[in-house]
Amino acid sequence: MKLQVRGSKAEGSVRAPPSKSYTHRAIVLAALSRGDSRLRDPLLSGDTLATLRGMEQFGAMTRMEGRDLVVRGGKLKAPSGPIDCANSGTTLRLLSGIASLLSKDVVLSGDDSLRERPMKPLLAALTEMGVKAVSAKNDGLPPITIRGPNHGRWAHIKGDISSQFISSLLISSALKELDTEIVITTPLMSRPYVEITREMMARHDVISTETKNGYRVLGGQRYRPRDYAIPGDYSSASFPLVAGALTGKVTVTGLDLADKQGDRAVLEVLKRFGAAVSAAGDAVTVEKGEIHGTSVDVGDMPDAFPILAVLATQASGTSELTNAKHLRYKESDRIATTASFLRQMGADVEERDDGCVVRGPVKLKGRNIDPSGDHRILMAAAIAGLVADGTTTISSGDCYKISYPGFVQDMKALGCSVEESS
Repeated sequence: MKLQVRGSKAEGSVRAPPSKSYTHRAIVLAALSRGDSRLRDPLLSGDTLATLRGMEQFGAMTRMEGRDLVVRGGKLKAPSGPIDCANSGTTLRLLSGIASLLSKDVVLSGDDSLRERPMKPLLAALTEMGVKAVSAKNDGLPPITIRGPNHGRWAHIKGDISSQFISSLLISSALKELDTEIVITTPLMSRPYVEITREMMARHDVISTETKNGYRVLGGQRYRPRDYAIPGDYSSASFPLVAGALTGKVTVTGLDLADKQGDRAVLEVLKRFGAAVSAAGDAVTVEKGEIHGTSVDVGDMPDAFPILAVLATQASGTSELTNAKHLRYKESDRIATTASFLRQMGADVEERDDGCVVRGPVKLKGRNIDPSGDHRILMAAAIAGLVADGTTTISSGDCYKISYPGFVQDMKALGCSVEESS
């Protein structure tokens, strides 16, 4: 499947898809709660369905009722076979913590891309807690085998590779009998995602506290079933919003302006670039303006890096995106893949260890782009194609379904020339 994009204007209104981050966590926490939880309007994408299947293997029962997902949790059981996490790093990390609570071997693996995702820091932390946590090739990469039970009181973990490691330890530690001290040994990147985890745990009556060096979780707690409405996803909304900033005027509805999502900061970043941004109720509107370069620390909003780099190519002057080193451990090395496809389209991009420098404005040219199977690279390249001369053809043209299944439909609804072809 390929995606073909031609220069066009984005104008109109679309609704933000449900949050992937919230959906992952809501499924896991509901499955750990004894009783029924109703998740309203969850995101059903490649990644979140991997989490759903994995928690079903741990014993949860699920059913759809209209747009709601009902999850019946109960006593954990060991899966009868390996858990296929597909392309989802979040699934792999969160379910590794769950597996550490069981006294039988649990094998977790995924597709070729996922087998390149680092797990060594989480494996080391679980090993410190007395858990068998090993990789098949002893290289810290999936497939991995986890066997508990977890009786540890301390875990030391790096914070600058993936916040999902910390979320995994937080969620699983509450179900141990002993209290757990999680010590973060390097600066914590993507802190908002950890705070989302803690907030959602609290909704299920499980408490964690922040300490000087990390977090403390009391043992012996129990998750209680809750109903939960999944909020709109700022990470996904950033793509149509930037399309509006570059080409026309776009409104995205279904966004909570008080949400803890790190990518909510994209609204302020768009203002700093010079786009016209307004909000009313649950709707955000972004209109094309005189775009100028700026500097952006993306440490707490990493998913926005590729699309902000696209925006920077059309800004006058120099833009610098920094504090993104952890992006080198995503579905692709997102710093390298972003810089590569933009240079291929004619942009002036200088790759840095923790981000990039972009000098603009530059008239982009349509090219054949390989997004390395990375959904956010594909969507960023598609938005770049809206302001490029000629046709931009993107391979792996359906990998956007991992996080934003309605992306092509929404782009078409906004009047963009975006077509799928075999």
